[in-house]
Amino acid sequence: MLYFITNRKLATSRNLLSVVKEATRGGIDAIILREKDLSCEELLPLAKEMKKIIEGTATALIINRNIEIAREIKAEGYHTGFQEFMEAKPSFEGLLGVSVHSVEEGVLVQRRGAHYLLAGHIFETDCKKGMKPRGLKMIEEMKKKINIPIVALGGITPENAQQAVAAGAKGIAVMSSMMTAEDPYTLVRILKNKLK
Repeated sequence: MLYFITNRKLATSRNLLSVVKEATRGGIDAIILREKDLSCEELLPLAKEMKKIIEGTATALIINRNIEIAREIKAEGYHTGFQEFMEAKPSFEGLLGVSVHSVEEGVLVQRRGAHYLLAGHIFETDCKKGMKPRGLKMIEEMKKKINIPIVALGGITPENAQQAVAAGAKGIAVMSSMMTAEDPYTLVRILKNKLK
């Protein structure tokens, strides 16, 4: 499974919707709309546009941390952070994903009903400058205790994607590499091939 997490501020040669179109055309499995600085009024039209783009494809649209918008546009999924999920498990008719940063967090969110987890950050990444990556060992340890899909995040590239899967990840998630790609379509095809 290949996930694309949005961050329009990283876009270089194209705008966000252009990247979404190309990633969808390439066969991305899921797109997590994660534009944390946008208000509901700004996020809703963007979510609706993205929903239109992926309509009729196998790509799932997952909304990050805004359950009202996820419900309103009938998104396939809702994603949130560990703390928010543990404090008030959201009720959502669809995929429910949670970001975790340790094996213990992964075990807890699985027990509480999450459908998948984003585990990171695995490799060094500019998004987490100065923070030591958790490494493949975390994925290996999670795999021993967790049955729901583990999606590896952080510094994932075509060169290291297979390592994450070999360690036990069911999928990988990319943000920076997709947002800055000259050709998002080709990047999706390359990454999907690495996951086979």
